[in-house]
Amino acid sequence: MSEQHIASAFDRDLEAIQAHIMKMGGLVEASIMGAARSLEERDEELADQVRKGDAAIDTLEELINEEAARVIALRAPTAGDLRLVLSVMKVSGNLERIGDYSKNIAKRTSVLVEVSHIDGSAAALRRMAREVERMLRDALDAYIQRDAELAADVIERDAEVDQMYNGLFRELLTFMAEDPRNISSCMHLHFIAKNIERMGDHVTSIAEQVVYLVTGERPTETRTKADTTSQTV
Repeated sequence: MSEQHIASAFDRDLEAIQAHIMKMGGLVEASIMGAARSLEERDEELADQVRKGDAAIDTLEELINEEAARVIALRAPTAGDLRLVLSVMKVSGNLERIGDYSKNIAKRTSVLVEVSHIDGSAAALRRMAREVERMLRDALDAYIQRDAELAADVIERDAEVDQMYNGLFRELLTFMAEDPRNISSCMHLHFIAKNIERMGDHVTSIAEQVVYLVTGERPTETRTKADTTSQTV
């Protein structure tokens, strides 16, 4: 088999895998916004759809990993090509985790229906989720376009999500201090906010993978987390 034929077969295999990545990314984006909307509108039916939809995301991750392993076994890629295949597996892993966090959020919708409402919290969470969804869309675009600059921008924007999380965390503490009856609601809302913040971390990991894929090097600057809640007494 000629080297040209091997190269073209590798390219076809990679295109198929990357098509799965984009499909998976689209499902995860929809899951993020569906979970946030179900929370804000207390829509238990939509929350149930988000929970059930996670199975399709998991199935795609398994398919991507299987196909990537097959490419490594059959094509024996080296250097940059191997880095590309490995990046696919890491991106799919991060997408799967983001989908899990969306499912976790959706599970809380039915619980929040039964507890006291905290003014402004659902809208704040939806703003956080929307920013993470935009970051994910840009990270996937950067991946497909091999755009390290766009990926670096996504990495920087994670600090904004952390700041949103910090602000909401402080507000929830205030609500709990003012009225102990708010504690249950605020604990659930904090769990949701933390899940969204962790989504941002996984999106950032995807963006860092893009930088590595394009440059062959990890981002040179250590990213400082802007989550300061651990410092709160």
